[in-house]
Amino acid sequence: MRDGTTEPKARTSGNLPAYCLHRRSGQAVVRLSGRDHYLGPYNSAESREKYDRLLAEWLANGRQPTTPVTVQSAGLLINEVLLKFIDHADQYYCRDGQRSTEVVNLKLALRPLKALYGDTFANAFGPLALKAVRQHMIDVQDLCRNEVNKRLGRIKRVFKWAVSEQLIPPSVFEALKTVDGLRKGRSAAREKAPVKSIDDVHVDATIPFLTPQVAAMVQLQRVTGMRPGEITIMRPADIDRSNPIWLYCPEAHKTSYLDVVKEVPLGPKAQELIVPFLDRPDNSFLFSPRESEEWRNEHRAISRDPNRKTRIYPSELRARQQRKQLSKRTKSKRPKREHFDTASYRRAIKYAIAKARRQGVVLADWHPHQLRHTRATEIRRQYGVEGAQVVLGHARADVTEIYAERNLGLATRIARETG
Repeated sequence: MRDGTTEPKARTSGNLPAYCLHRRSGQAVVRLSGRDHYLGPYNSAESREKYDRLLAEWLANGRQPTTPVTVQSAGLLINEVLLKFIDHADQYYCRDGQRSTEVVNLKLALRPLKALYGDTFANAFGPLALKAVRQHMIDVQDLCRNEVNKRLGRIKRVFKWAVSEQLIPPSVFEALKTVDGLRKGRSAAREKAPVKSIDDVHVDATIPFLTPQVAAMVQLQRVTGMRPGEITIMRPADIDRSNPIWLYCPEAHKTSYLDVVKEVPLGPKAQELIVPFLDRPDNSFLFSPRESEEWRNEHRAISRDPNRKTRIYPSELRARQQRKQLSKRTKSKRPKREHFDTASYRRAIKYAIAKARRQGVVLADWHPHQLRHTRATEIRRQYGVEGAQVVLGHARADVTEIYAERNLGLATRIARETG
């Protein structure tokens, strides 16, 4: 390092170039490929951001010198573009007055972009910078390859919207389109284990530890193959019971924004599961967290032995009072929602599995999406890919391939007879 520079601070993992102090100027400096880059006042937030950005670009370029980008003197900063886009997303990704989970996904995808390039001009953001953001997702956030590709697509969507609003020139988005998604086996990103079907033994062992509401949801999803989000919002008004086979039309589903109408046939098994929950107004949800909590409290009270003969110690009385007060505070601050969502549905299953294990039951971890995979595999085995496709409601058979595991029975028989 040049004369007047202190010893570098502790180096980051992988022996990367260090963030250092240039004593004479008081600036932070980093040496990349034999060239010093001055970053601004030492230990300032701006210098740290610039260090992260330059290092990310240098790594994305294979530890080679990067071509300097001429920053335009006019135009919006990336932070300004992001603020405008989030305002748009809050309105666009909204259903019945509630924001979609896509808004959350967008904000997660935009975090590294904001951290590395928030204070740079959007006009100057190019493919190399996008690759640096992608590398940050791999090295720092440790995201799997599929998730990196999804978030990269969301970032490109922001710049596409900015072009449509005439906030940036079209050439910026056209350049970003040249950055392809990561290919399997051709990147440093880790691979996510595919979702597999779950054996009914583990599902059946969990059901006794669920409330009747959640147990019915699990069993209904098992026999219909619906998505968790379609199960949680079921209402009597959405179920046509005029024919022997009922038809359930979810008010909202994954492809409803494409004006796709989804109809889920409910056979005798499914009807038997939901009949106990139809005694409510048409616009009320079948599976209510409030009812689930009431059942749990009532069941807890009944499970206590009314003929207890042992002494109740003062410590136990105090503990009961504390639990009662805590329950009141919790109810006042966080009232139960009108229906489950996919997260609370999944948590209820997770808690039941943990409770079952505490009582000595041996079972594997599983989650609601595996029930859909299990149903798809079962239908494919009996009725082929087309049968699984219509049950799952997919427009294309190649999507069904993701859910329905291949039936090895035929391949095994062919190998036995001919191979």
